Amino acid sequence: MDGIETLKQWVMDSDNIVFFGGAGVSTESGIPDFRSVDGLYNQKYDYPPETILSHSFYMRKKEEFYRFYRDKMLCLDAKPNAAHKKLAELEAAGKLKAVVTQNIDGLHQAAGSKKVLELDAEYILKSSGIPTCDECGGSIKPDVVLYEEGLDQQTLEDAVYYISHADMLIIGGTSLAVYPAAGLIDYYRGNKLVLINKSTTPLDSRADLLIQGSIGAVLSEV
Repeated sequence: MDGIETLKQWVMDSDNIVFFGGAGVSTESGIPDFRSVDGLYNQKYDYPPETILSHSFYMRKKEEFYRFYRDKMLCLDAKPNAAHKKLAELEAAGKLKAVVTQNIDGLHQAAGSKKVLELDAEYILKSSGIPTCDECGGSIKPDVVLYEEGLDQQTLEDAVYYISHADMLIIGGTSLAVYPAAGLIDYYRGNKLVLINKSTTPLDSRADLLIQGSIGAVLSEV
């Protein structure tokens, strides 16, 4: 694979790497993404996934939201793949400082990556109808950003901090089509921007190193 040797060298020379990843990192663990050929957008529901996963739909039709959420968004049998494991390994070695992810599956944490906060997915899976809090009886909303909602401000600020201080930024498994997440790479100031994806993205021309391929296979080589 072209570029692997360069990638290896850059990783060896860097001690402040940030990884920014999307759905492509999870699909290799068997979790469906939204936009791929066999992703959620091409399956049949009464409403498109973008509608179901919106704030207004959640407020209007909680039961329907949770039926979809349990069925399609909670893949608790999924295991971390080679990409998750390599990133955790690089973090343990002191090279990787942060993983910024658009995924909500907990696989980075399962592989050993640190400091990620998420609602307990098993709690929702094991409940029925609209899950409620044992303490107060109120309905529980998943700790994920729905369409129409803004990203958590502290998470954004932390991502900007890590990316702007990184000496190497690896972007993998994302079409870089979703904002504001995709806009975060504007904060990178270094000259080792690596883009690893199976298909082209709107920002390919900005990469210092472009590798087309499976994120797991590529990172396994490092």
